Amino acid sequence: MREMLDHGGSVFALARSLGIPPEELLDFSANINPLGPAPGVRDALCSSFHRLTHYPDRESYELRRALAGLHGVDMANIVAANGSTELIYLLPRLLPGRKGLIVAPAFSEYGRALEREGWEADHLVLSPADGFALSLEKLAARLADGCDLLFLCNPANPTGAILPLPMIEEIHRLCRDTGTFLVLDEAFMDFREEESAKGMLCERGGGIVLRSMTKFYAIPGLRLGYALASAEIIGGCSERLEPWSVNTAAQIAGVASLADAGYRERTIRSVTAERDALAAGLAALPGLAPFPSAANYLLVEIHSGAGAAELRSALLPKGIIIRDCSNYEGLDERFFRVAVRAREENRRLLTALAEALGEPGPLSQNGE
Repeated sequence: MREMLDHGGSVFALARSLGIPPEELLDFSANINPLGPAPGVRDALCSSFHRLTHYPDRESYELRRALAGLHGVDMANIVAANGSTELIYLLPRLLPGRKGLIVAPAFSEYGRALEREGWEADHLVLSPADGFALSLEKLAARLADGCDLLFLCNPANPTGAILPLPMIEEIHRLCRDTGTFLVLDEAFMDFREEESAKGMLCERGGGIVLRSMTKFYAIPGLRLGYALASAEIIGGCSERLEPWSVNTAAQIAGVASLADAGYRERTIRSVTAERDALAAGLAALPGLAPFPSAANYLLVEIHSGAGAAELRSALLPKGIIIRDCSNYEGLDERFFRVAVRAREENRRLLTALAEALGEPGPLSQNGE
């Protein structure tokens, strides 16, 4: 069961362990768009079924062309991959150096990718006491101490905190001054596109932006991600990626997803409204304090009562999964994360949490 705590979204393994169909579980541990895939994705996949008899396009040409149009960059600035995790594991093999710094709490695969290639993985741990604020002074000192690569997630996972673009520009300057390669993970930046550093890193070099299509576009089963950077860096990534790593179905679904601007607008509008309502509901429960978030999830601190593991165990019989965050660097048993889902699903979570905490839930309070 321990491996199920390493990431959210282990719904199939968890369902097997409980002896129930995965459809009976309401998964708040994985941060997937509650609207589901864009409406045109199913038809695009079905109408292109015949293309499965051919090898995938190794260049992901149509997908990269659609991404270039969306982001306003050249196709030479984009490489597609089998999820952004493939790129996370590629970079320590591609880049020179042996010491990486991770701004934590953060995605555990950063450290695993570094360690797999023999790098030293160090952490700059941010504190919940000040809302996980990043001190540029402390970061500068750590970079000056010798650091070849910096992993920084914006908006941060699992905290949801976002750094404004001017601050990212300053971090990029610090990295260039110290010879540190900046890996900026923008897996959830679709919700705040105006804060993306994609243009800066494509133009100036010295780093790379990682993006995911599995969360915002709700296609995690197809594994699709990409990177934006200078043509030189993207060329190096393309040469080192495994051939055919982006399958045909993923490319088709990606193009269909990007074609629907209305879907993107509905997603941002819906998730923002539901996130605010869910945060208010969580804050109203005794002992729970959600942190502000710019993404489609909320990190919650438990100030009293049962810990995250106990809450998770209490919710499982109700068919609800939350993300115990105790294995994140810098967090402990007082923290858990929940995805923002549809209105009624979020209400079900609040009711179940209230019952686990021994309080009347929002449904009974409203007399429903």
